Formats: sequence, C-alpha cells, structure tokens
Amino acid sequence: MATQQENPTVSISPLLSKLLRQSTGDIKSHDWATANDIAAAITLIFTNELDPDQRSSLLTILHALKRDREILVLAKCGQAMRKAAAQVDQKALRKIIRSRGRKEGSYRGGCCDLVGTGGDGWSTFNVSTTASIVASSLLLISKHGNRASSSTSGSADLLQAIRPTAPVIEAVTAEVLPSVYEKSNYAFLFAPIFHPGMRHVAATRKKMPFRTIFNLLGPLANPIEGNIEARIVGMPQLELGLTFAEALKENKARKGMVVCGEEQLDEISCAGRTHCWRLVERPNPAFRGPRDEEDEDFTTSDEEGGPRTIVDIENFTLEPSDFGLQSHPLSEVSPGKLPKENAEKLMELLRNELPRDDPILDFVLLNTAALFVIAGICDSGTSDMGHGDDGKVIRETGPGGLRWKEGVRRARWAIESGQALASLERYIEASHTATGQ
Repeated sequence: MATQQENPTVSISPLLSKLLRQSTGDIKSHDWATANDIAAAITLIFTNELDPDQRSSLLTILHALKRDREILVLAKCGQAMRKAAAQVDQKALRKIIRSRGRKEGSYRGGCCDLVGTGGDGWSTFNVSTTASIVASSLLLISKHGNRASSSTSGSADLLQAIRPTAPVIEAVTAEVLPSVYEKSNYAFLFAPIFHPGMRHVAATRKKMPFRTIFNLLGPLANPIEGNIEARIVGMPQLELGLTFAEALKENKARKGMVVCGEEQLDEISCAGRTHCWRLVERPNPAFRGPRDEEDEDFTTSDEEGGPRTIVDIENFTLEPSDFGLQSHPLSEVSPGKLPKENAEKLMELLRNELPRDDPILDFVLLNTAALFVIAGICDSGTSDMGHGDDGKVIRETGPGGLRWKEGVRRARWAIESGQALASLERYIEASHTATGQ
C-alpha cells in the first residue's frame, strides 16, 4: 500500500517562476521574490506540504542565484525554522533563568550558545561542544547541535560517547527543558528533537551536490532564541562573515560574534588569525521606557522611543597571542578521531589531566575564553568564582578593547577547579531524571 502524504501538497510554481525569471534578468522590481516569499516556501518543507521535486528545485535555485546567502533571506528563514520547531514555554524558562543565572560584569545571566555552521573540512576535535561545557561553569548554556554530517564526530556523537555515563540527549525535549535548567547550567538541544520538520528534507539534502541553505540556518534557529543573551557562531566562509552577523542582528540578537579562522575554519583558530564580526549592544539614547529590565522584555513600543539598546557590528582579528597562548598547527587538533576517542580526550581535559600547553587544551581555552568575553563576565572589575580563584582580574585589553586574557584565566579556573566537570555531571543527571531513570 502506498504511503499517504501527511498533508496535501502546495505548489510553489509561481515562486519558482519568479526566481527563474530573476536568473535571466527578465523580471520587474515589483515581481521580485521577497525574503518573506522564500521563507513561506521553506515553511512548507517543515510541514511536509512541498513535493520532493519542487523541494529540490527550490534549494537548487536559491543556491544558484545566491539568494540563500542574503541577509534577509537567512533571517526570515531562520525565523520560519524556529516557528516550526517544538515550542518551549519561554515564560517559564525566563523565570528559571532569572532565578539561576549568575550576573557578573555586563553578563545578565541569560543563556549562551557556541555553535558553528560546519563544513570547513578540517574535522577538528569537538572544540565548540567542549568549550560550551567548560563555559557552563559560569554561564547558562543552550548548546544547539546535531550528529556529524561532514565530520567524523558531531556534538551529539561526542556527548553520546561519554563514559562511564552518557547523557540521554533525546530526553531533553521542549516540555522538560525548563526543569533541566532548574538542576543544570547546561542543556544540549538536539536538533532532531527540537526541529522534527527537518526530517522531511533530509533525503533531498543528501542528494544535493552542494551545501544548501539549511547548512546556514542552524545557528539562526536556536529554539530558545528569545532567551539567548550571547553567542559565538563559527562560519568557515570568510565572505559570509559580515552577512551572517547582519542576519543575527536582523533576528534581534544583541550580543554575539561571528568568527572565521584564516584557514576557513568555523572556530577561533589555534593556528593563526581569526576574523571576527562582533555584535555590540549599546544603550539607545532615545529609549524612554522602564529602566528596570525585570519590568519588561528589554524592548518598548515605538512611542517609548524604540528598544532599550541598539546594536552595532565591529570587525577585528584575533590571534592566540591575544589570549596569552601559543599557536598550534591545525594538524595537532584535527586528527579526525571517532566520537569514542574524542570523548576520552574531553574527559581527560575536564579532569585536568592534559599538559598545560596541550594543543587541544589551548584550542578549547581560546574558544571558551571568547564566549566568556562576549557574554560580558570579563568586564567585571572583581572575581569571586569560587575555590581556587585568586581574584586577580587581568585588566589588559586586546583587539576590540576586550579582555581576552581574562577569559583564559577564567576558563583555566573552570577546568582546574573541577567546576566544568561538575557542570557536565549535573547535566547528565538532569537528562536521566527527565527520562525517569
């Protein structure tokens, strides 16, 4: 018996015709396919209302015309992907965040993410996942990720390979996420659980001889976007760095940084220069609303003078020396290991068993420190992290006028004090509690 379609199909032939006419230049400005038009078509993929042929045609035309690299298209499609995601009770989550988030410096205690688009071809150690775990010693982390697609070990693969006890990543659903944060600073938001509609395009993506728009949408589609305070996004294509920063800004992100290693790496590179586009949140002089952030969700109506803050984008480069660390060739951190071996290295790092100058340790310190800096905790003039903290804040600034070396000091403390390992253990316990195990 033939499998029935879950929903009746919707034709997007008019949109495809517009796009095709655009490719030949035979189109009037009023007939241009807008970002909203494209996002509406992408939404039909999530609801399985687009037949496979039109699905393939849409992704191909968007790629050929480079429409999938436009700021508004990325922003609107990211919004569509979040709207189609499993919905988290944002109000309940915000209440927990406000009670548990540790405010320090200019960090307000909100959730943070550290994520890359992937596809850089280097198959490095799982640095963003490891760095996110280390950072959860001081920040609330919402790590949005998936299994490997182009590398040997994705973030989900790494977590599931942890021994002796791995987290139950499938158990952390939209319904239980607030309760996970009652017990843990860390949560892994497993993409197939939070974005079930993506299964409808999985087979099509595998057949495409190019990376589609969906390879760029992940960092724009964190299911708790409204509660993400700060993020670092790795982008391996230098020419898209500013575009992606603008797309984040269009999606109302206020604090963040897009990074691209000189080697077309979607991390902060341990080998040399990294190009950075930082979203900088500044007070809006026109704002006339409530001064207490607890009174409302950080924005006001137009009558009150616009939002509480405005966002600018600054561009600079970073090198390991800016963090007080030595450089290491990527060959020392990109052995292409399987999840089991990477998980063993992760646990060695968290148990503080690696040499102080280990290349992978330095790679993780760079990226953890950067998230600490962008979140704002390194702006603090004092430091009282807990046992083992000498309180000696490193006030030296580097590129962007920021305290990168202070970020490393805090990242080392997280590992050497055992707090990073303790944070992972609390997340693992919370994930098992969510299953009733």
